[in-house]
Amino acid sequence: MTAIELRIRSIYDSLSNAERKVADYFLSNMENVFNMPIAALAQDAGVSQVAWIRFCKAIGFSGLKELKKELFAQTQKRADENAAAPFSDVREIISMRALIDGIKQNSIQAIQDTAQLLDPSTLETAAQAILKAKTVRIFGMGASGIVGEDLHSKLMRINKNSYFSTDPHTQLTYAANMVPQDVAVLISMSGKTKEVLEILALAKQCKTPTIALTKYSKTPLAVNADTVLYISAPEISMRSGAMSSRLAQLMVIDALFTAVAHMDYETIAVNLEKSLESTSSHRIDSEGTFRFG
Repeated sequence: MTAIELRIRSIYDSLSNAERKVADYFLSNMENVFNMPIAALAQDAGVSQVAWIRFCKAIGFSGLKELKKELFAQTQKRADENAAAPFSDVREIISMRALIDGIKQNSIQAIQDTAQLLDPSTLETAAQAILKAKTVRIFGMGASGIVGEDLHSKLMRINKNSYFSTDPHTQLTYAANMVPQDVAVLISMSGKTKEVLEILALAKQCKTPTIALTKYSKTPLAVNADTVLYISAPEISMRSGAMSSRLAQLMVIDALFTAVAHMDYETIAVNLEKSLESTSSHRIDSEGTFRFG
């Protein structure tokens, strides 16, 4: 239980009837608080927006925005603590079963937390930017580069022009030649990767719209990108590497690609069918001979 939940329960009896309705709704539907505007929350709870504001102030916050921020911080801390219990460091594995359970828990927690952070309107904005872009230029280093390559391959399947390379120098070349009609997708869990920030600066010079995939924090990437899709992952130790964060990033990539496909389904469905036909037409016969068609 978070400190906010404890605070609500401790002052529940002193709340007004309307504020109690808000409290009851909040305690039963905390996931909605991350994703819904105050008007929708008020309608769902059967109270006015003013009641929500008074409720926030009653538990020590200036408004819903501040409450959401603190609620996220507390739920993230709780997720980290829970994830650390079965698996916190590769040195601390006591059995193969503990290893399997720990990796599973970290992965599930990363995807669940990231789904809570993923704002639908922001996802839609990012998808629209990709859909209308002349080319999509994708940037990421190390494990984030693997995620970038996944997005690149998905976009190729729908015949969307995209650029990606695992080589940092090639990425910088792609960045230097961007134009305002392109879009840059910058992937960095830390939000502080030097090469990615250099590319962000180039994008600003080129007046190219930017989409960032990064953790929920006021990092240079998150603060300066035009559109930010936040990632949450309970990484415990540098020794365990970017495991759950990679899965969380891939989940966001899947959501982004699906949103793009949904917005232009008629065209994209044809391209996907062509891609499927082209790959399925390559055959190896029983004698090991390659045949086409």
